[in-house]
Amino acid sequence: MRPLYVLGIWAVAVPLVAGCGDSTGPGELDFEWSGQIAQGDQLEIKGINGNIEVTLAAGSTAEVRAYKRADRNDPDSVTVEVVEYAGGITVCAVYPDVPGQPANECLPGDQGNMTVQDNDVEVNFTVLLPAGVVLVGETINGAVTADGLLSNAFVSTINGDARVTTTQLARASTVNGSVTAAVGLITWDRDLTFSTVNGNVEVEVPDATNAEVRLTTANGSVSSEFTEVVQVAPGDWRGTLGSGGRQLAVASVNGNVGLLRGP
Repeated sequence: MRPLYVLGIWAVAVPLVAGCGDSTGPGELDFEWSGQIAQGDQLEIKGINGNIEVTLAAGSTAEVRAYKRADRNDPDSVTVEVVEYAGGITVCAVYPDVPGQPANECLPGDQGNMTVQDNDVEVNFTVLLPAGVVLVGETINGAVTADGLLSNAFVSTINGDARVTTTQLARASTVNGSVTAAVGLITWDRDLTFSTVNGNVEVEVPDATNAEVRLTTANGSVSSEFTEVVQVAPGDWRGTLGSGGRQLAVASVNGNVGLLRGP
């Protein structure tokens, strides 16, 4: 029986896919979308098999491209759908329905359904994100990379690395992979979490950050460039940065955890 993954109310049954992000390239260009998204609204990418790569757009136009590849299954069996709503745009890789499961549907946030089984089609996304447009990027088998952004960015995967660098706020998580992140704001309006099970986590925050920090690992080492963060138990470090505030949680089960001091 295939493993069952749940993202929000997405129920996803998928095998691990070899070759996501390998040297043979992302695949054939299959989909292009471009348009205006208001600052503060979000661009959400929902993938299953494949990588998501996001970089800063030169202007105010967002662009999304999808590249398909497969070894066994027909790439045309997977479609890319766009849903526009009052708060932004959601783009999904939609796989064929699985017998006995609810029909797959692309909807924003935790809405919709996406069940996948025995389909090796990869859909690799590349995104140009304008300043001020919030990124939400989710995949299952693949890496999520979001570098040099000027907006909030929230990324997650299960089998792959997660990397995000932004002048604003971020969250990043994976299960089998490492997390690398850099946050630009010094005071936050929400808690920030960076986590994995099997891999390392390294997070950079500004020197003048105001936050309550907790760094944890079960089977790895912990390090901090902030002297305010100290060990309180094996694998458990805590401290208050600046005047305190929202929580910064950096966690791994089987890996090292590090907190870096940025400019």
